[in-house]
Amino acid sequence: MPPCIGARAPPTRTYCRPRIPPVSDLHSGSDPRATHRNGLLFGLACYGIWGVLPLYFVQLDFAPDLEIVAHRALWTLLICVGVLAFTGKLRDMREALTHPRQLGFLALAAALIAANWLIYVYAANHQQVLQASLGYFTNPLLTVGLGVLVLRERLRPLQWLAMGIGLTAVLVIAVGDGQLPWIALGLAFSFALYGLTKSFAGRRSGAFASLGVETLLLSPLAAGALWWMTAHGQSHFTTHGATSMLLLASTGIITAAPLTLFAAAARRLPLSVVGMLQYIAPTLQFIIAVAVNHEPMPPSHWIGFGIIWFALAILTTDALRHNRRNARLRRAQVATASTNG
Repeated sequence: MPPCIGARAPPTRTYCRPRIPPVSDLHSGSDPRATHRNGLLFGLACYGIWGVLPLYFVQLDFAPDLEIVAHRALWTLLICVGVLAFTGKLRDMREALTHPRQLGFLALAAALIAANWLIYVYAANHQQVLQASLGYFTNPLLTVGLGVLVLRERLRPLQWLAMGIGLTAVLVIAVGDGQLPWIALGLAFSFALYGLTKSFAGRRSGAFASLGVETLLLSPLAAGALWWMTAHGQSHFTTHGATSMLLLASTGIITAAPLTLFAAAARRLPLSVVGMLQYIAPTLQFIIAVAVNHEPMPPSHWIGFGIIWFALAILTTDALRHNRRNARLRRAQVATASTNG
């Protein structure tokens, strides 16, 4: 997934959903309009898949959440290794394993993404998709806040305003429910910290190499969990014959496919556009929660979501204005350099 649109422009270090290096050999083409159009198609497909994942995971409700996540880790590892071997980049994964600092951060990232997957699967299979949507709507605001706390970044006034409004939204929903939206907060914090950790790990490895290392580190726990379930007659891999086997095995595909699409989109689109596309996924999750799952939407939820959307509109507007200003400055610098040259 892309960097948050609220992140500061280079050279400031950003960490929210770091930009992933190219992983495919797809040619972007020489026509800028065609390149932009293709990038939009890849981005829409990527976030569309992420947005409808609740409909996929509900098909796996025959298996417990832990078993689903364990299969997801192992099958994703196989796909990552296969892609790297096919593209001749398996050495990228080996190199990541030989750098202690990078390996340490990727181990922490593995723990965070496993927690994120587990919370998300629980939300999808327990009629809590609305909270999942709230979590990913809140994530951009949270990552901007982490920039202040961890990286000592300075925020612009509108970013402070957006953060304050976003906090108000969470409080409104919490008061209405009588408790904090723990699922939403768990998803937002785990993914924001995952992005921060990946940023500290550096960009030496590509998307598939780093994800391959993360799932490799998770594989002993995943294999152990599946072995224990099988030994105690609690495995659901063959519960429905070929259907359950294919559904659980395809968890690797639904993890790797959108990652490939995102990498292709990130190569072709400005980060500001990719940042706006990120709201497609939680919007689709919101629609699924309300229109498909018929999850309750008391007034406090409508008010809370309305406030969070307002905060994101402020954050988006500020980011677009800041990007345009930086673009004008770069053009002016280029023009000045040309004139002096």
